[in-house]
Amino acid sequence: MATPSPTAGLGAMATFGTKLATGARLLGKLRDEQVRIAATEKDLVWQEDKVTLHRFRPLAEQRIRTPVLICYGLIGRWTMADLQPDRSLVQNLLKLGVDLYVVDWGDPSRADRWLKLDDYIDGYLHDAVEQVARAAGTAQVNLLGICEGGVFTTCFASLHPGLVRTMTLTITPIDFHADTVESRAGHGFINIWTRSLAPEDIDRLIDANGCLPGTFMGAVFNQMTPMRTLTKYNLDLLDVVDDEQKLLNFLRMEKWIADRPDHPGEAAKQWLKHLYQENRLIRNELEIAGRRVDLGNVTMPVLNVYAKDDHIIPPATSRAIGPKLGTADYSELALPGGHVGVFVGGRSQALFAPGVAQFLAARD
Repeated sequence: MATPSPTAGLGAMATFGTKLATGARLLGKLRDEQVRIAATEKDLVWQEDKVTLHRFRPLAEQRIRTPVLICYGLIGRWTMADLQPDRSLVQNLLKLGVDLYVVDWGDPSRADRWLKLDDYIDGYLHDAVEQVARAAGTAQVNLLGICEGGVFTTCFASLHPGLVRTMTLTITPIDFHADTVESRAGHGFINIWTRSLAPEDIDRLIDANGCLPGTFMGAVFNQMTPMRTLTKYNLDLLDVVDDEQKLLNFLRMEKWIADRPDHPGEAAKQWLKHLYQENRLIRNELEIAGRRVDLGNVTMPVLNVYAKDDHIIPPATSRAIGPKLGTADYSELALPGGHVGVFVGGRSQALFAPGVAQFLAARD
């Protein structure tokens, strides 16, 4: 076996030192504006309490008449859909002629501890849908729900089917116990963890804070991939530290991860207990504003987009909705990658937005 040359070792160390020096210079000159996320231009069109509704400025001639309203959840921020210019679901849809809006829940605090899912779904979201329809001069809107926001749009479509032209679900859990179907290692950790909690422990956690803290949920997500969490700053970062574009992309992702708002208390209790623990949605037992959410009332066309390797929302938890719907116009779009990769992964860029736009255009 050949003995490694001392010269080769010195050369590798010199290369590594140069890489670090270049990275240090890049980091030193970067400014916050360069790491800006959700930079696509938009206009505020409505506000109620902390909730705002924005309309994105067009980037192409409008080809789909019925507007699309993006609805993200309360765990996380919609800005994942517009993380960077070259990997932005928002910009990709705009370039395909979609009239696009987004509802932003703002920054809930202890003052919002008594807000329920009822308030967000049958209150704020309902008002936002009516605002979009009025502005566009249409009777209906297209809903695009992301993660927990997909649960919101599903409930809304069941309660108010006449207001929804189509619904697109993205990485959305519907059967919160379907993670047991595949039992893939490392998948469905949040489902398993939440089911292991006593309901009174959930109450104690939320009552003590007045909310489900965003920092707490961030720690939970980090523990789902512990090795990746431990190594991303001393391996992943070192890989890109001397490449300005890759470094900016890394920092944008970290900025989104750090921007995790608190989840309003009563709504969080419903989310964890009624959905994750008791699985009421798929059983048609969930009640919103005194009305039962029956998936059979979802009679409009539905496109279900899921990630093949999603460890947070396993595909089975999303695909379970198909047989429960009251529409025969149901289709699925399986994308490569994981929960976040659907939005920022290179392989999904040519599939996601075009798939959604084709679905919408055929039913406009």
